[in-house]
Amino acid sequence: MKNYDISFDEIRELLIEEHYQEADITELEKAFDFAKKLHDGQFRISEEPYIIHPMEVVKILIQLRADIHTLMAGFLHDILEDTNTKPEEIKELFGEDVLNLVQGVTKLGKLQFKSTEERQAENFRRMFIAMANDVRIVFLKLADRLHNMRTLNFMSVQKQQKIAQETLDIFAPLANRLGVGKIKAELEDLSLKYLHPDRYYEIAQLVSQKKTERETAVNMLIEQISKDVKASGIEAKITGRAKHYYSIYKKMSRLNVAFHDLYDITAVRVIVNNEKECYEVLGLIHSQFKPIPGRFKDYIAMPKGNLYQSLHTSVIGPRQKPLEVQIRTWEMHEIAEYGVAAHWRYKEKGSNRADSANDIKFSWMRKLVEYNKDTQDAADYVNSVKLDIFSDQVFAFTPGGDVLDLPQNATPVDFAYRIHSDVGHKTVGALINGRIAQLDTKLKNGDIVEIMTSKVAAPRLDWLNFVVTKQASSKIKQWYKKNKREDHIEIGKANLEHELTKAIFDEYVKNGEFNKVAKQMNYVSAEDLFAALGYGETTLNKIVNRLKKPEKKETIDTNIQHKPRKASEKDIIGLEGLLYSFARCCSPIPGEPIVGVVTRSKGVSVHRLDCKTLDEVPAERLLDIRWSGVNVNKTYSTTIRVETAEKMGLLKDVIGIVSDNHTNIISANVKSKGKVGIIELGIELDNIDTLRKVMTAIQAMPDVFSVKRIQTSYTTSNNQNFSKKKAKSKKTSKNS
Repeated sequence: MKNYDISFDEIRELLIEEHYQEADITELEKAFDFAKKLHDGQFRISEEPYIIHPMEVVKILIQLRADIHTLMAGFLHDILEDTNTKPEEIKELFGEDVLNLVQGVTKLGKLQFKSTEERQAENFRRMFIAMANDVRIVFLKLADRLHNMRTLNFMSVQKQQKIAQETLDIFAPLANRLGVGKIKAELEDLSLKYLHPDRYYEIAQLVSQKKTERETAVNMLIEQISKDVKASGIEAKITGRAKHYYSIYKKMSRLNVAFHDLYDITAVRVIVNNEKECYEVLGLIHSQFKPIPGRFKDYIAMPKGNLYQSLHTSVIGPRQKPLEVQIRTWEMHEIAEYGVAAHWRYKEKGSNRADSANDIKFSWMRKLVEYNKDTQDAADYVNSVKLDIFSDQVFAFTPGGDVLDLPQNATPVDFAYRIHSDVGHKTVGALINGRIAQLDTKLKNGDIVEIMTSKVAAPRLDWLNFVVTKQASSKIKQWYKKNKREDHIEIGKANLEHELTKAIFDEYVKNGEFNKVAKQMNYVSAEDLFAALGYGETTLNKIVNRLKKPEKKETIDTNIQHKPRKASEKDIIGLEGLLYSFARCCSPIPGEPIVGVVTRSKGVSVHRLDCKTLDEVPAERLLDIRWSGVNVNKTYSTTIRVETAEKMGLLKDVIGIVSDNHTNIISANVKSKGKVGIIELGIELDNIDTLRKVMTAIQAMPDVFSVKRIQTSYTTSNNQNFSKKKAKSKKTSKNS
């Protein structure tokens, strides 16, 4: 095994370079000695002594100019998890602040969880909440993760991909939100290397091959800018750099273009002394090189949510090559590289750096705590954070000039709920940039949004179809849960009845099976269970999987056995996240055209496209939906009418043919009209093809006059009427 010379000397040199005080360096060496002693005899998978990992973490934190307590926690961050050290000992030796930081990054070691995923979700929840209270904790986590990613090559391929995906989902977005561009770029590049190694090495090779050609164009641009800047008396540092590999990979994927079709993989950066000079340099560049329309962004006047400021412009450079130019001050550059950590660099000597770290607050950090109050499940909480906080952002303004940051594709309803729950509940309309807009309009950067409200709270259930923030969707569901209990009970019952068939549903009600399941799922009664299903707190799958399967019985009318319905996933595209039920008036079956009708209080009702009741439905309440595919484990009910000659035993023959086609009969009614026998059969089947097969087989019987569904069959004219109605609706929406 390789011999390692492990000492504090290298760390001391870095600290002196960064002007840390001698007393702080002495305290930090004490933490190093303590950690080295406790980790003695422990090794990483790379066979390096374990103490090298906390040393590398501390080096990264020194680059960020972290305060001395954070550096001490960097040496001690694995002590509680990997040794028998008690928290009290850390508190006694290094103080309560250091202990809090160490505990903030310590994983959940001894608690019991149902799965690895549940444990990891709870780890992230704890980290986010701790981070909201002290931003230094996330810098510890980022430094820890960055060194782990740098040494990921010693792991198995499966672990490499799992850790890399987690880094891309959680830690790189965290670095981005804190504005730590240096760490974000390296985390993304390392993640790409392990998730898509072929693309990573392909891009690396292409960037290397084009380096000479790129540098020639960049150097010519830099030379020209330097002359103009110098002539104007502005002191500036001008450099060129290639974008990091992951950003190139994302742009190629997003635009679906080859590497050679990208023109802005290189950027020229101009750093000046003050904000006024930024705009002067911009004018000089635009006077010499033609700017590309639509490519100018002023992040100085309107900074990003992570404090990033710069002027971005793209110009046609030398040799007609498009190039991006970024212009910023030195302080802006520090913030672009180190984000929140850059604030520590500008504190006066002698100030309490740890306290200043706690003074730096972002609105999105406060949301981490709010989400925790609203969400009990750890996995749901982490998903909410990833969706609402770490996704690409849109910045919209209130009429008073306040800026709200929202996820991409956010709507005025998301905007309203971000202001306050009551504003969201009372929303009836919106003005975007002074013009009336539909509530499902996607907001763009810089939009000024004014929410129109009523005196009475009345959120609409169909808002769930387009809101993108977890905050909005959860508040809407909570309101319906609180205010529409009876309606939700009926929706829950209807959905269960449709899933199980009425006969089996009634049997479960009669024998108290739903009450048993309710108690298993921590509800007081069956009605609470139905209500929870109605407003979306639980799912059909969860309930049906707990039900005791009923014994098979023969029906009195038909002697045909009923089979219990099996649970299935949602099978309709276009209703994701919405409550829905199947209309009894037309009993739609997979394979035939369908349409959704938004109801006022019972979710979406699914109809056949030719259902006669649609004639009275306003076009704006119709939703475009379709079957996602045939689910062999789920059946749907409908009724057919068979007209026959009066003949003994004909009912038995019809039932036999239906049974031969593996179709279940749930009801049968026989009557005569003159010399014609009428048989009405309620049947269960999986799709429209099975229905056609059954009807064709019955029609082929010698004494059968006709076979038809009781509802009107689908016709082209109905489809055309529906299309016209939708077209008219779209035209009206555009005009509004």
